[in-house]
Amino acid sequence: MDYLKEIENRVTFLREYVEKAGANGIVLGISGGKDSAVEAALAKKAFPDTTFGVIMPCHSMPMDTEHGKILCESLGIQYTVVDLSSTYDDLLNTIPVGINDLSKANIKPRLRMTTLYAIAQSQNALVLGTGNRTEIVLGYFTKHGDGACDINLISDLTVGQVFAMADALDIPKEIINKPPSAGLWEGQTDEEELGLKYADVDNYILTGEGSPEVIEKVERLYKTTEHKRNTFAKYRDIALLTNKM
Repeated sequence: MDYLKEIENRVTFLREYVEKAGANGIVLGISGGKDSAVEAALAKKAFPDTTFGVIMPCHSMPMDTEHGKILCESLGIQYTVVDLSSTYDDLLNTIPVGINDLSKANIKPRLRMTTLYAIAQSQNALVLGTGNRTEIVLGYFTKHGDGACDINLISDLTVGQVFAMADALDIPKEIINKPPSAGLWEGQTDEEELGLKYADVDNYILTGEGSPEVIEKVERLYKTTEHKRNTFAKYRDIALLTNKM
């Protein structure tokens, strides 16, 4: 893959899409990881003056916030820090039924997406998503959380390809080199939670080859998470503009 050409094409696509929507720029969440770093760098090239980053710690590791700040400052992106920790705590105390730990963890990306859309609407901007192809195939994202966005420039790139593009974009090494993590809890890493190596999943996605164990698990996850890739299930498809059932 010619990453320099891909960068140029994606920047052009983003600029044209946003302008067609009548928007002024881009808002995106900055997690301190490789995916949001690549998206932020592409957005900055398309909209140098109207790309806005939002760092949203929610009982998060301080290192993630620091890496987010390093990224924004290295790219020259305007940003703000919105600490959602107390909001998260208040919501947990308000919910009248008991919820399990994973449900609690998934509240965090949903609060972040609510924040992003509030800021984006106030700035007449679109929300840039940060999910890569590998995560989308595995359903490794939160529905209506980090899975929600207006546009995504890396949804066709595997984890390995995102790393390569990050290198081509000169993303700070401390961001590129750390283990991928959704930051849902202290010490959490994507590969440990999934029980899969991203390199193995990428290889199967790109070549159709892999161990029986990897193939079985990837295909099972892809099947059981189909509902996450479709916003909602439709009983019947209808022609919305003609009132025909």
